[in-house]
Parts: sequence; structure tokens; C-alpha cells
Amino acid sequence: MSLHQKKHPHLEKLLETSRPVRLDGSSKVLILSDLHMGNGGRRDEFRRNSELVRSMLQEHYLPGEYSLVLNGDVEELFKFSVEDIVSRWGEMYELFLQFEKNGFFWKTYGNHDSDLFEERNYPLSNHLLESIRFEYEEEVMLLFHGHQASILLWETYPLVSRAVVLFLRYVAKPIGIRNFSTAYNSRRRFAIERSIYEFSNQAKIVSIIGHTHRPLFESLSKVDHLNYRIEELCRQYPDAGPEERFAIEEQIGDLKAMLDACFTEGKKIGLRSGRYNNIVIPSVFNSGCAIGKRGVTALEIDGDRIRLVYWFKEKQGRRFVSDRSSAPEQLGNSGFYRIVLNEDHLDYVFSRIRLLA
Repeated sequence: MSLHQKKHPHLEKLLETSRPVRLDGSSKVLILSDLHMGNGGRRDEFRRNSELVRSMLQEHYLPGEYSLVLNGDVEELFKFSVEDIVSRWGEMYELFLQFEKNGFFWKTYGNHDSDLFEERNYPLSNHLLESIRFEYEEEVMLLFHGHQASILLWETYPLVSRAVVLFLRYVAKPIGIRNFSTAYNSRRRFAIERSIYEFSNQAKIVSIIGHTHRPLFESLSKVDHLNYRIEELCRQYPDAGPEERFAIEEQIGDLKAMLDACFTEGKKIGLRSGRYNNIVIPSVFNSGCAIGKRGVTALEIDGDRIRLVYWFKEKQGRRFVSDRSSAPEQLGNSGFYRIVLNEDHLDYVFSRIRLLA
């Protein structure tokens, strides 16, 4: 049994049982998570950005021939009944289903909407999965909501969820307490992300999650010269010939040994977890959420590239700055804007995982 099977059996099970979906150079996929759709009332957190989500789906992604994956917590069943949600957002469900004509439409479940498997008349029941395995060339991107990384949520979910539903519907909702979840608990949020990060590195795959409401994109540590040099070599690797690749692998091995020596000597170089975690490995991506006060974040897979994008209303999202120096683009005359926060080649992402994980 491998190390990641011993340490993360629940995530290993997800990888083994996930539905395979083949991607190629022509594939275009939009990944959204955490809509938390309610009954349209003032306690419905989705209501704030509902028109933005409808517009970006109907006017940008659907005509742009994107497939669609909704990655969990699409409905807020802790506070509302599925009947009330479907009744209020019926046109949104019809819009979701239109994406099947572009290639595919799937919905994974999260901890707030997993009970939908028991709903006979749920409009998306034929598209409901726990996890998806995107197969890109010889590499794997495992897409799942993220709550599965918590053993407590996994093993006690039926009992815990019933208690939470009772509290939110009949105590918190009447007196005005807003939603509470792992997304708003920093300690638990980071523990879940760290667990998924460790599993992804050990399995040498990319994990695409939601759940924590915090958008994540592969980021590069820039603590010292070693990290800068490793970054440069990883960039050179995909286009290098066989002999050059061998030389790059040896150089990276030497640089990692230097970092190991720093670790052994107890130098503070930004290590968080794992021996080489000061070298950021781009193995976890998070689409964020669709209920942000300033807008909506999402992930796009476009051929051989992956992007973190941000959609916002005019004069509402100025605090977001693109790492790629992109300028916001308006969606027609709608007053809604899209900006690319970060973007990279999938070949580079997987090369970095292979070399560093």
C-alpha cells in the first residue's frame, strides 16, 4: 500500500471511483462551486449575484462552447427545502442543462447538498456525481467538492447534517444568524486544504475543489535564489529535448538537496508542511465561490491552459489585481466584467508536479 493510501484513504477512494472525463486540446470547461442557492428571500446568499451568474453563463460561456461543472454546494439544503429552491430558480436549472449540448454538464455534491441523491424529482439528478477524473493526456485532475478531506464530515455526515439543518432552519434562520460552515473557520479551512495538498502531491495529480470559498491557483514561492532558479528550470523543462531534460532533472535534484540542508539546519525558509513545501507545488486549485460580496470567482480550462477568473459588477471589484496584468473586459453593455487573475499551461503545471512532488 502506498503512502497516500495510508494517509488519505477517503481521497484515494474518490480517485478510484471517480467518473473519467477525457479532455483534449479543444476542450473548454467552466468550473463553478458554492452557489448556495436558496428560496430567493433575504436569507438566500445566492440572490446577490444571481443576475451576474445568469448573464455570464448565458451570454459568455454557453455561446463560447464551454462545458460546465458545478462543484458542490449548489443548493443550500441546510436552510431551505429543495422544492423551494427549484421553484425559485427553475430558469437557472434550465440554463445549467443547456451546457450538455456543448460537451457535458455535471454536478458534484458538497456537504450542503448531498441529500439530493434521495430526491426523486430533482432536475439535475441524472448529472449528479461525487467526483470527476479529468484525464488530460497522461495526467489526472481530480474534481471534488473538498469536504471529503475532513474525516469528521465524511464519517459522521448523516448525523451531523441533520443537527445542522435543524439548527439553521429553526433557530438561526428565524433570528437572522447567517450561514456558518467550514468556509468561515480558518483553522478547519487550512487543515482541509493542507490535507488535499498532501494527497495531491503524493498521488502526483491536480485536485480541483471548492468548499472553503477561498480561490486558489498554483503560486510560486519567491523566498530566495534557490526558489527562483527552480522556477526557471521548470519553465524550461517542457520544451527541452531528452538530453536537456536529463540535465535539468539533475540540476533540480541538486537544488532540492540544498533546500533539504536548509531544512535540516532549521533555517526559517517558509516551510509549511512537508519537506519541500517551501517550493510551492501547483497541485490544488479552488474555484472559490459564487456568493462573494464583490463578485464571483471561477476556474476555466481552455485547451492546454487553466485560468482563475473573477466576474464582478462595475465599481465593486477593484481590490482584485491580475497576476497576469490582464485588463477587465465588459460583458456587452451589461455592467458586468471579467478579469483573468492567473493563467498557466497545464503542461507546465504537471511538469512541476512530476519534478517536485
